[in-house]
Amino acid sequence: MKKIKFYLLGLIPGLIIVFIVLNKKGASCSGYLPNSRVIAETLSKDFSYSEQFTAEMNALKIDEKFLKDSIFTNGKIDFDRSNAQKKPCPSYLISYPEKNPRYEVTFEKCADNANLNQLTKIK
Repeated sequence: MKKIKFYLLGLIPGLIIVFIVLNKKGASCSGYLPNSRVIAETLSKDFSYSEQFTAEMNALKIDEKFLKDSIFTNGKIDFDRSNAQKKPCPSYLISYPEKNPRYEVTFEKCADNANLNQLTKIK
């Protein structure tokens, strides 16, 4: 019992110090999750739009800045409705916002670019 007390006496303050230091540096583990990785990889590529996608963007008055800064950055990939194993370009469906989604974007993430195929507004 004495060993456990000494162990906890060192472990708890040590964890607190580590969390404080990592929090100040802005480190997080969120970039390692599949949703974050797919979004980060997609945002690093050039976007190409299908004719249907461009028409929907114009009809819904959505610009590229809103698409990248809001829909992709704050969206949630629906892996159940995506085909992440498709070769050569996996296809994904992203919903925005995460709770009570209003928009869905279907896209393919290829080696050089991201092909945005469909934009849907959910009622």
